Amino acid sequence: MILNETSYFGAGCRETIAVEAARRGFKKAFFVTDRDLIRFKVADKVIEVFEKNSIPYELFSDVKANPTITNVQNGVAAFKASGADFIVALGGGSSIDTAKGIGIVVNNPDFADVKSLEGVADTRQKAVPTFALPTTAGTAAEVTINYVIIDEEVKKKMVCVDPNDIPAVAIVDPELMYSMSKGLTAATGMDALTHAIESYITPGAWAMSDMFELKAIEMIAVHLKAAVDNGSDPVAREAMSQAQYIAGMGFSNVGLGIVHSMAHPLGAHYDTPHGVANALLLPYVMEYNAASPAAPKYVHIAKAMGVNTEGMSVEEGICAAIAAVRKLSLSIGIPQRLREINVREEDLHQLAINAFNDVCTGGNPRPTSVEDIEALYHKAFKASAILGYMSIPVRDE
Repeated sequence: MILNETSYFGAGCRETIAVEAARRGFKKAFFVTDRDLIRFKVADKVIEVFEKNSIPYELFSDVKANPTITNVQNGVAAFKASGADFIVALGGGSSIDTAKGIGIVVNNPDFADVKSLEGVADTRQKAVPTFALPTTAGTAAEVTINYVIIDEEVKKKMVCVDPNDIPAVAIVDPELMYSMSKGLTAATGMDALTHAIESYITPGAWAMSDMFELKAIEMIAVHLKAAVDNGSDPVAREAMSQAQYIAGMGFSNVGLGIVHSMAHPLGAHYDTPHGVANALLLPYVMEYNAASPAAPKYVHIAKAMGVNTEGMSVEEGICAAIAAVRKLSLSIGIPQRLREINVREEDLHQLAINAFNDVCTGGNPRPTSVEDIEALYHKAFKASAILGYMSIPVRDE
């Protein structure tokens, strides 16, 4: 398995930036974050560490939600001009993904167009050493070999998979997550749940990844709503910060499925937040994937979600798992239909083509097609589809 060289967890662990920088002999940080984190003074918590320990830094904040090729290329130019020798990335998936792209291109200039990084790129050198500090509990970008960049010209999300891009150090400090809104907490938490469920049922799953994902599902089921209801709850925040990292340890090494394939075009076409897209699509795709060799695993998903599964058949387990996911999603205000997030029905065919060609499609437990994916989009678009999965009674918990 490919994991970080070093990881730190717990309130206040951002202080280890200085420890790791000194241990590795680094002299100047290239600090990648976004303008919102500067505005809400979350970035100040990291700057305080720099200043207290006399670590020079260059701030780069040309980062947007759903980052683009231009963001990465601007970052590469800024890094080269900065004289920095390591990167510190603070943020959600967008900031950390931007930093991954910058770090890879700086050390692998043959990929300066960024487009050639899509899929599994044959880079030769590790990225610039990066310390990743997540501010959301969902993407697990700090522990994965994946990053996503938008090609603005064709409105396409490029999924890049490269063992050379994994951050050297992950610093998971829940105090950096307290500023998340209820909506962002909900969306990123459901993103983490999607990671856990998709990688649990992918054909590449195995004993160790299953262990990670079931534990992540269990922790998210217990703590996500509490984190949404009270963003200052230290127990819920810390548990979610750990759960999303645990999920990332698994999915980064075994892959995902068509929830992500279908979510990526929504981000590219409409700038839909990735967590919202995943959360909305997850129950529909779970129902579709129940007709696959992964079906017996749904009972274990339901159990991890807190359902009493004693004596359940496979069919009952499928319904219980999907119902439990839908119940959690509804309880934290996640939209349930594509039309609620301004998706246009006339776009669904092109979205399906893009989704089918996404790198995540190969990890789906059920072979699929453009036609099947388009049908799923239509189902998620229409109001009546929301009740489709409830046709078989589910046992009370």
